[in-house]
Amino acid sequence: MMKRTPVAGRTIVTTLVLVVGLAVGVVAGADARTLRWAARGDALTLDPYSQNEGLTNNFSNLIHDLLVERDRNQDIVPRLATSWTTIDDTTWRFTLRKGVKFHDGAPFTADDAVFSIERAQMPTSQLAQYARALGKPVRIDDYTLELRQQKPNPMLLQHLNTVYIMNKAWSVAHHVERPLDFKANEETYASRNANGTGPYMLKTREPGVKTVLVRNPDWWGSNEGNVTELVYTPIAADPTRMAAMLSGEIDLVTDVAPQDLARFRSDPRFKVLSGLENRVVFFGFDQHRDALEGSNVTDRNPFKDRRVREAFSKAIDVDALQAKIMRGQSIATGCLTTAAVGCLDPSLEPHPPADVARAKQLMVEAGYPNGFELTLDCPNDRYTNDRDLCIAAVGMLARIGVTLKVNAMPKTLYFPKLSRFETSMYMLGWGGSITDAQIVMDPILHTNDPATQKGAYNYGRYTDPALDRLIDAASIDMDPARRRQEIADALALQAREYRYVVLHRQKLNWIATKNVTAVLLPSNNLRVEWISMQ
Repeated sequence: MMKRTPVAGRTIVTTLVLVVGLAVGVVAGADARTLRWAARGDALTLDPYSQNEGLTNNFSNLIHDLLVERDRNQDIVPRLATSWTTIDDTTWRFTLRKGVKFHDGAPFTADDAVFSIERAQMPTSQLAQYARALGKPVRIDDYTLELRQQKPNPMLLQHLNTVYIMNKAWSVAHHVERPLDFKANEETYASRNANGTGPYMLKTREPGVKTVLVRNPDWWGSNEGNVTELVYTPIAADPTRMAAMLSGEIDLVTDVAPQDLARFRSDPRFKVLSGLENRVVFFGFDQHRDALEGSNVTDRNPFKDRRVREAFSKAIDVDALQAKIMRGQSIATGCLTTAAVGCLDPSLEPHPPADVARAKQLMVEAGYPNGFELTLDCPNDRYTNDRDLCIAAVGMLARIGVTLKVNAMPKTLYFPKLSRFETSMYMLGWGGSITDAQIVMDPILHTNDPATQKGAYNYGRYTDPALDRLIDAASIDMDPARRRQEIADALALQAREYRYVVLHRQKLNWIATKNVTAVLLPSNNLRVEWISMQ
């Protein structure tokens, strides 16, 4: 029997909570500090399970707690669970924290943990592929929870770190027992309201305009910072966002265009925080339809031919993208993992150089000597220079006869479009605090499986039984050496089949005024409870 001892943990909030009378006293007084934060996009929803997207998760992480959390070193530590024990390979028992209250004053118990995990496992949840791997949640008593799996899960604690804890009674009272269906444009009470146990509470929410959070005065944790109010403003245009920073309207920007870095580094009023993000950016293809939408090839789907996918990969010059579009703010890679440490086949890390001559030859061999037309769908407010990267691909693919039309749009429209599989070629990024390759393989590389929600983000809808076998084996293998080999083999198989064109891992750059002290994490998660302002 393996035991884990409690470690002093911290709390992150997950969903945004509607607060009525509590906010006034929180922000009053000489010690009150308001942090004005801006970024390109906005949270997509306040329902913590209906979208698995970075900024949305960050807000969820500022309002809701998790059972386990990550510290500054990204190690798993206790949160609402104070300790845990493995009874056997498929049964985990958790002791829950006592004395915790939701923002509406209701006590936190095991009933809320069971409800949250079951809600996250539902079909409309975009966290289902992680939540279902937790197995069946069982209440033992008010402060004891068991997770019982049918198969071992070597990543159980990391999967548990994705499920935000909601209040069961609040959810029932407001008829939000299941996650809203975001791709169907569903609106529920949870779209704009939330009730967590975390360090911050929702004061006001104006989607696309402003979101205001205030400190939770009854938070059980230790708030190391002094921010009593957070005002978030989405500012889509890079010049406008940077102008707001320069004029003193904003204290912190968390997505800085590479071309603006030099100006802020030379300005003594600001500080630049930089580091490599745990995020890989890539292009994907529709490999399911018999014919591509928006293409002049109407009798077949070119992307079902491996040679076409390889040709696209060899025609796109990732080194040029890194130098000219990203201005050095990325690391080119051919390995589809969020971080280099997760890539267990080192031969995949250096991205092969572009080879236009070979790409042209492959197009001829595949029967497309003159190329073809298609549309590349792309977000314009999600990844660093995302739209510019897509536009640059137009010229690169034109060298092999491909006529590419870029369809760039805000992420609020983009991700529902992908969820409906209304795309022929698209850009996607994947990241977060988890560096294990399973976090990419399960949702992106696996065949779409409604029962487990594996492959939920396989928007190309391809099926590769050999790849599935390797992914499934690694997901339950408790032998570290054997599991490493299964992961390495799966990543190598994806690379040989060119299911995706891997571009790079992007770097993080935050700009803050000199009076703001923040902790830059590779997950790109802003932990407001750690921020101090002078």
